[in-house]
Amino acid sequence: MTDERAALPIDVSVLVPAKDEAENLPLFMQLCAEAFAGRAERYEVVVIDDGSTDATPAVLDELRARYPFLRCVRHRAQRGIADALRSGYLAARSDVLVFYPADLQFKPEDIPRLVAPILAGESDMVTGYKQGVYEKAFVSKIYNGLSRALFDVPVRDLNNVKAYRRAVMDDQPVRPDWHRYMIVLAAARGYTVTEIPVPLYPRHAGKSKFGLSRIPVGVLDMLAVWFELRFGQKPLLAFGMVGAALFAIGVLAGLFALGVLITKGQGVRAVWTVIQTCLLLGSVFFATGLLGEQIAVMRAEQRELRRRFDERRDPRG
Repeated sequence: MTDERAALPIDVSVLVPAKDEAENLPLFMQLCAEAFAGRAERYEVVVIDDGSTDATPAVLDELRARYPFLRCVRHRAQRGIADALRSGYLAARSDVLVFYPADLQFKPEDIPRLVAPILAGESDMVTGYKQGVYEKAFVSKIYNGLSRALFDVPVRDLNNVKAYRRAVMDDQPVRPDWHRYMIVLAAARGYTVTEIPVPLYPRHAGKSKFGLSRIPVGVLDMLAVWFELRFGQKPLLAFGMVGAALFAIGVLAGLFALGVLITKGQGVRAVWTVIQTCLLLGSVFFATGLLGEQIAVMRAEQRELRRRFDERRDPRG
């Protein structure tokens, strides 16, 4: 009977990045077992030990013997949540993935609600909207506000627990920390995204891995994602426009200097400096845009090769 159950397909894979979460994992797994009991869909939990230095590996070995739906992946050194989710995605056996932290600020009992719209075919991605007291509410408000100003996103809370089809992860660029913009990138590629309220609880044990030093990194990543979506496929549009504007300023300044020279018989050194600077910078921006275009062509060819490979690999056609 056990072998027959193990051979059944998995419907949902819960990906749990864990860095020094030895105190939280036993209760987390117990709550998962309770949440999954009696469900029609079959679940697995893939815990990614992201270079923990506490007793997390030993605790996972004990829990794996107790819970047959638990699987483990280990990073020898800390690589971050984005890499952990990538490792979990590669190890997962289902077409529906769930990102869930191990700190118990979100209870596993809400996982079935999170995946229900996807299993019903109503959405490609579902994200939670925090309900409760949040210690970093101010930072989160700024982050989500800036994101909504830059991107056309249909949700209020971008960086939260979420469920998504495997195809969404297939299309995600492999970049550090870009997991925060998974919704933005998925929506830009045409995937449907919905939002449901999810209760937020105080952290069960341990301490948050998030510090204020992550804010500048997050802002720079946000700008990088914006540039990727706006100009990633046509970089010459961005750099070429800047280069053309600088060339235009240089030409106008040259005409002005020439006019002064003709009418007054003297040159204006400052204007000639502006001309030289604009022509030099304009050339640099234009050359950068042309180089970017070559890189964009290579990326497009790579995506096409990957698409053809996936079509041949997928037995469903």
